[in-house]
Amino acid sequence: MKRTTKLGLGLAGVAGVTAYAGTLIGGLVAYHAAMHVSPDQKLRGRQRSREENTELENFWYDHHEQERWTVRSFDGLRLVASYLPNPQAHGRLAILAHGLGHSREQMVPYARLFMDLGYDVLMPDARSFGESEGTTIGYGWLDRHDYQQWLNLAVDRLGTNVDIVLMGISMGAATVMATSGEALPANIKAVIEDSGYADLYDEAKYRVRHRFHLPAYPIMPVANQIAQRRAGYGFKDGLMLRQVATGGLPILMIHGARDQTVPVRNARQLYDQLPQQKELYVDPDAAHVQAIRTHPDRYRDVVTEFLSDEVGLG
Repeated sequence: MKRTTKLGLGLAGVAGVTAYAGTLIGGLVAYHAAMHVSPDQKLRGRQRSREENTELENFWYDHHEQERWTVRSFDGLRLVASYLPNPQAHGRLAILAHGLGHSREQMVPYARLFMDLGYDVLMPDARSFGESEGTTIGYGWLDRHDYQQWLNLAVDRLGTNVDIVLMGISMGAATVMATSGEALPANIKAVIEDSGYADLYDEAKYRVRHRFHLPAYPIMPVANQIAQRRAGYGFKDGLMLRQVATGGLPILMIHGARDQTVPVRNARQLYDQLPQQKELYVDPDAAHVQAIRTHPDRYRDVVTEFLSDEVGLG
């Protein structure tokens, strides 16, 4: 009997250690897959960004006057952006933020839209993407500090009277929302987020379940702890909704009803809980970040009306 009990306890101990090891490995794999970017992935991201544009959009971008701007991040990374001056601009600037796995070239269609509305445009490469340095993804949370740098540089170069709009898609939407909750110059007038997530941890759990078909628990709590130690922030830190509410800037939320990457419930959660001036446009036919493609004229009208009628930048 004693031997059986000891054997049972031993097997239970082995099973416990095995389960713990499996959870730790799963967390490590999840962390690496979610957070790390290789040079090849950066290159493919730039190629993907251009391939998703039309030939006309890429031609327009390649032949438009550009300046190369750089800043140094708080943790020493050299970050790169393209500044596109607009001869028709009237003291207005749109700073754009691209999505996960892409580069600044993904924002060319949005740059054209803002140019047509009379804005200069600044298109940064997020840390670890495009030409910017780094290997760890910020998911908008680390990037919020980078965008503070871009904002300060823009005011220094364009003057203290410039009016600035922050606009991003997907991870870039999370970036501009997170940025809006920080100490910012008074020049920032509004935020436009397209297909952004309200809570990074919830979005990470959703992707683990629906993309990799794995249980979010216990993988995500372990991955969160690993990220906290190795990346300097955890998935649970990314409370985008709280940041937007803290900043209080007027915000336009755009989302596709058919989004399977960042569910549309994120936009509805933001709209329901944010206390400030806000507008919501849900495209019934759009998948992830596709609203500008499915109904481009309506997209332009929504952005134009928000900036002119709601924010006073008409």
